[in-house]
Amino acid sequence: MTERTVLDAADMRRAMTRIAHEIIEGNKGTDDLVLLGIPRRGVPLATRLGELIADISDRPQGAPGLVGSLDITMYRDDLRSNAYRAPAPTDIPGEGVDGTTVVLVDDVLFSGRTIRAALDALSDLGRPAKVRLAVLVDRGHRDLPIRADHVGKNLPTSSSERVNVSLAEIDGTDAVTISGGRE
Repeated sequence: MTERTVLDAADMRRAMTRIAHEIIEGNKGTDDLVLLGIPRRGVPLATRLGELIADISDRPQGAPGLVGSLDITMYRDDLRSNAYRAPAPTDIPGEGVDGTTVVLVDDVLFSGRTIRAALDALSDLGRPAKVRLAVLVDRGHRDLPIRADHVGKNLPTSSSERVNVSLAEIDGTDAVTISGGRE
């Protein structure tokens, strides 16, 4: 099976920096902004975005209320076919999500089903003023009408290919690779 690198660590850093600037600009600052990472790889990406946003804005580093995580395990529509999933913690920062701009953060946008589950989970937690989506990679092949607001890289793929995101926090290195063959 062939594997090719489409983003290396420097490419990922540039993409994340661009996304951080887009989020600040779209929100007109950092007031009432909450980043919620979707486990597993969305959580470290949300943390990185939070650090970048703090670096390029007037928000102090480590300021409370910016980054959290949103477990979607019980909201997935594939629980019957994929029975074992270990739930991850949901950590909602600050005073909750009511009236805030929530940016859901994930590594790869594919069918849209993960994001649908995240929207369902989020609606059980409160009522944000706005919900945005930031992804490192959008590979297409949507099953649901879901679109990312902030994308690090649009990566057209065939359905037989696999997009692999490696993060230093989990895998020891930063890279996005594609494996598998073309249809």
